[in-house]
Amino acid sequence: MNYPLQTLMQLGVVPSVSFPTDSRYYQSATLQYTAPNGQVIAYLARRFVPQPGAPNYATVAQHTVVRGDRLDLIAAKYLGDPLMFWLLCDANGAIRPNSLIATPGSVLAITMPQGVPGVPSVA
Repeated sequence: MNYPLQTLMQLGVVPSVSFPTDSRYYQSATLQYTAPNGQVIAYLARRFVPQPGAPNYATVAQHTVVRGDRLDLIAAKYLGDPLMFWLLCDANGAIRPNSLIATPGSVLAITMPQGVPGVPSVA
């Protein structure tokens, strides 16, 4: 069975989904799977969480977790956008976001990609 929306996307009438630049899925590849019944299913390619301390990221601050912290508020404070909380997850190797704030006293690395204005260069 072919769904009307899927057909319109395949014909280019409806543009394919793209994610905003502040999304962790920005520039992620979209793949397709053809089921045995012929149905084409679009899906996102697997995204691997970068290893903490990756060379193309610079630490700009550290945050000590206190009881009641929320990742969106930490992201807003340090990164200027609460939706960028996923950068905190990537910087600290977290698969489950809330694990970052579960233990008061733990320290979070706040990182930004190299080349962003205001980010120190790592030699």
